[in-house]
Amino acid sequence: MEDIIKNLRFDERGLIPAIIQSSEDGEVLMMAYMNEESLRRTIETGNTHFWSRSRKRLWMKGETSGHIQKVDEILYDCDEDALLIKVRQLGKGACHTGHRSCFYRNIKGEETAKETFNAEEVYKKPILDAVYDVILDRKKNPREASYVSGLFRKGDKEIAKKVGEEAVEAVVAMNQDRNALIYELTDLWFHSMVLMVEKDIRLTDIYNELKARFGKSGLRE
Repeated sequence: MEDIIKNLRFDERGLIPAIIQSSEDGEVLMMAYMNEESLRRTIETGNTHFWSRSRKRLWMKGETSGHIQKVDEILYDCDEDALLIKVRQLGKGACHTGHRSCFYRNIKGEETAKETFNAEEVYKKPILDAVYDVILDRKKNPREASYVSGLFRKGDKEIAKKVGEEAVEAVVAMNQDRNALIYELTDLWFHSMVLMVEKDIRLTDIYNELKARFGKSGLRE
């Protein structure tokens, strides 16, 4: 990793452009600049960090809004002077305007995207059911650029490993702020649902198990 970073061609200001893309559906979310320090922080933390040219400081995406980006993959181009970072965008979106993507207008200035991305509005069903159905679709109809389809291609052992990693991150987040714990628990729930789909377990199976346990003290005589 050290040699790769040293080989990247940062410009005269020590910056390199980074294109941020959704690993779920391939949509380009934003473009920002990184310096060597922000790239290292991105790699170390798994959250995107950038260099603000106007404020002259390092910043983490979502540090004020809470709409952080969880990094799945970092690629660099053939000239070694640009980055492509595939992420899972948490929260409403990547753009400070409230849009999911910063590229929400065409060359005529017309808006081509909704102001915000709301799964419950899009799918017209409870959010857990909506997310589950999308995961199921990514298994039945694999997409090359889909993060979830990629998990299914790796198999159940890798999916289970990912669930374990997310559980550890949730425990670590207990020592951070409340929002960090919420994000990590969301990741844990999400990857647990991926494992459920892989093993043909429905949400109703979990609901019924919880219902069967509800009201029982758990005490053994």
